Amino acid sequence: MKFDDLDLKMRVYETSQDRCILPGMYIVARIDGRSFTKLTKEMHPFETPFDERFRDLMVETVKHLMKCGFNVIYGFTESDEISLLFHYNEYAFSRKTRKYISILAGEASAKFSSLLGDVGAFDCRLSELPNKQLVEDYFRWRNEDAHRNALNAHCYWRLRKDNFSQNEATKKIEGLSIAEKNELLFQYGINFNELPNWQKRGIGIYWKNVKKAGYNPKTQENVSVDRRELFVDYELPMREKYNEFIAELIDYNEKTHDFKLK
Repeated sequence: MKFDDLDLKMRVYETSQDRCILPGMYIVARIDGRSFTKLTKEMHPFETPFDERFRDLMVETVKHLMKCGFNVIYGFTESDEISLLFHYNEYAFSRKTRKYISILAGEASAKFSSLLGDVGAFDCRLSELPNKQLVEDYFRWRNEDAHRNALNAHCYWRLRKDNFSQNEATKKIEGLSIAEKNELLFQYGINFNELPNWQKRGIGIYWKNVKKAGYNPKTQENVSVDRRELFVDYELPMREKYNEFIAELIDYNEKTHDFKLK
């Protein structure tokens, strides 16, 4: 059998399940750390419940994903997860889901591992959202999840440091209301509202135009040029304000970077 015939025969088994995201759908990828509890609590004992070193590893991983060949307009990270919002008209790889999932999981794993100096693996899933309201709701969901997780984590690890066992600490906070969890922390001298916002709301990364000083060798003049750089936001808003923030980000990118479908 000639190679071309063999190639045609076998290629179908790789591509028969290919599906593409329809035009007019917003794409959001969620990339999650695999077995990160063991990685960050046993193999690499980061400070609990939050560690700035781990935070910075995740931020650098997000920045890498936003520059690895896709048109990502917003990145969000909390704990060991990352969410990426693609430009409305993103059309890389003809919007094939297998390409987005495999590339993003691979790039995240490779970047994080190189930074950590050990193997850290991520998986990836895609949300296909038909309107901007659902995009807003998705990111508000993750933003509020960060708040809930932060409160639980601070309660749990404060109890663990007070010699409660894993089971005792878990049972202690089960069924407690938000007010009761805040009161528990207050008894240990911790005011949850005064903790860093990046712990409670997650971190946003998005593109900003900044002025940079340059030099024009032809005119021999100092000039000011616009550069597009990633900005890391540790002070994200919450609730309706966060919805508005996401909506404005989408509108701005659709107006200023209105790419045509390829």
